[in-house]
Amino acid sequence: MPEGPSLVILKEKLQPFVGQKIIMADGYAKGFDPAVLIDQTISDIRTWGKNLIIIFRGFSVRVHLGLFGSYKINHRGKNRASLFLQFEEDELNFYIAHVKLITDPPQQAFDWTTDVMNKGFDAKKAREKLMLKPERLICDALIDQRIFAGSGNIVKNEVLFRTRVHPESKIAFIPTRKLNELISEVVVFCKDFYEWRKAETLRQHLEAHEKQICPRNKIPFNKADLGKTKRHCYYCSKCQKLYDEKKRANIEMATKLL
Repeated sequence: MPEGPSLVILKEKLQPFVGQKIIMADGYAKGFDPAVLIDQTISDIRTWGKNLIIIFRGFSVRVHLGLFGSYKINHRGKNRASLFLQFEEDELNFYIAHVKLITDPPQQAFDWTTDVMNKGFDAKKAREKLMLKPERLICDALIDQRIFAGSGNIVKNEVLFRTRVHPESKIAFIPTRKLNELISEVVVFCKDFYEWRKAETLRQHLEAHEKQICPRNKIPFNKADLGKTKRHCYYCSKCQKLYDEKKRANIEMATKLL
């Protein structure tokens, strides 16, 4: 699933479509009639988290690529598109995408203060939302789109490694200073992610996600599907601290017995 920085890059690629009129539209997206887009002109293209927002006068269309979605510019795939847009000279296709018509103004339909790629991202609000569920594991919280819109599994694993926090740490036990560091690092890493993805060097810079060995301690990473989300976590048991009194006490006792 494309994360926020990748969607921003897509938005930039699609800027030539702003100001163009749609002369034909088709697609199989559920609950959405592409015919409403015919003769409509794109006024802007924005992103919110992992969503592409195509803005028209009076409404907008949200496109979410999900786990297997893709897009093609001036080229067609073998299968029918979820959304096909034909312009005077160009065309745009989205495949295996979730498409939804939004009638509320974009500034009202989306909480821009949660978007990690938006200048208006509100760290204070993110911290307040985290504290509302103190028993939650940080690995689940970091990919919650209501708190960090645009963050995903890559962001989660890299931020936890950078801040030396174990993915099973409970929010209640993470010190305020460390929690603030985590929130700040989400934004910092997403900016790095954007630059590396644009330069096509992202994989070269990742330190934890899908890696085998911890670059700090030169020992094998642990890999496990943790939290309620059961998403892949890559972490070092030596340099990433577990903030959970009960679990940490059990680990320390087991270590002494060995």
